[in-house]
Amino acid sequence: MTALRIDAGLAERLFEELRARTADPPGVTRAAYGEGEEIGHAIVRREAAVLGLDSAVDAAGNLYLTLAGRDPTLPGWIVGSHIDSVPHGGNFDGAAGVFAGLCAVEALITAGIRPRRAVTVMVTRAEESTWFPVSYPGSRAAFGRLPPETLELRRADTGRTLREHMAALGLRPEAVAAGEAFLTPERIHGFVELHIEQGPVLEAVGAPLGLVTGIAGSFRYRKARCLGRTGHSGAVPRGHRQDAVVALAELVVGLEAVWDALEAEGEAATITFGEVATDPALHAFSKVPGEVAFCLDVRSVSEACLDRIRDRLTALAGEIEARRGVRFDFGARTGSTPARLDPGLCGRLAAVADAASIAHLAMPSGAGHDTAVFAAAGVPAAMIFVRNQNGSHNPDEAMRIEDFAAGAEVLARLLADDSTRTG
Repeated sequence: MTALRIDAGLAERLFEELRARTADPPGVTRAAYGEGEEIGHAIVRREAAVLGLDSAVDAAGNLYLTLAGRDPTLPGWIVGSHIDSVPHGGNFDGAAGVFAGLCAVEALITAGIRPRRAVTVMVTRAEESTWFPVSYPGSRAAFGRLPPETLELRRADTGRTLREHMAALGLRPEAVAAGEAFLTPERIHGFVELHIEQGPVLEAVGAPLGLVTGIAGSFRYRKARCLGRTGHSGAVPRGHRQDAVVALAELVVGLEAVWDALEAEGEAATITFGEVATDPALHAFSKVPGEVAFCLDVRSVSEACLDRIRDRLTALAGEIEARRGVRFDFGARTGSTPARLDPGLCGRLAAVADAASIAHLAMPSGAGHDTAVFAAAGVPAAMIFVRNQNGSHNPDEAMRIEDFAAGAEVLARLLADDSTRTG
């Protein structure tokens, strides 16, 4: 175990190549089932071939790179993450988990440590729901649990369906629709995903790593509208207005008050209006706006908390409609279920980090991750967060290579825990 060393130079080389080949100033763009994601998969396949790993791809295009274990009858480990990004995003979100898996396996091989169980580095598809309006389509498809109608969802930039994008890459959307499963829970000993922290907590407390206790679920309205009546800004008195923007502003303020009350009770949640816009073809300086489009993203690690917010949202909207003569059309609702991660596996990671004198903090994840799909399938699942200085989903994403190496070392030592030296 003392011979295990993470090759930080390997990681730096991979991150730099990925950044250079998927650059889209001011950041990087790796669209789900698009060119950037394909480049990432190709880089990982090449490096896995150098390490002598077995390679497989499932019907949805998830990539599996496996180091055989001593006992093929045992359920194996899966480690990894996604490699797609948001448009003009940062280079580390997702990719850090993939490269950590490769670096951990490389450390085992270099140290002459042969794992008792197989270790698979998995690269999932389409984790970032900015491309297709659905959570975790790649990892859900791996378990045969992606609803067939999901294949008809259209990518935000191309307008082409998920089915079309899969077929264009030579994948098998018909098998995905039929529920073909590549992964079965009983053949997985555990799943661990390393990921950059997407907020400021670890940097603030001075810890390089976080061990995630749970992953937030969500409900989302991506195409919501508030509908009022357009009027002349100078001619319609206040009492006669049906101002859609003012009505939406009241809804925003009302939900902020809901959030205040939840925090006072110790409930963790986030409420975000990420897009708000009047129609540029119709709005004008001298018009009372009759329509405003918006989206709403609500997250919490507690299903009960999500239900409370949703109920209050419905009540608030009704009150505002009655008072202001407007109508809220929230459109289709999407979302995901909160996931509680495996306490035993999290405890093992903590013990490994303690033994290596690596500081860590137990914390929840407010963002969604493929790990939630594994947990929902009954697989023991855990996450390692790596400190990040500038948040996530932006070009300024940051991560110190020594922090990355610490996370990859914890991962490698977990995998080596029941292994033997081969030489």
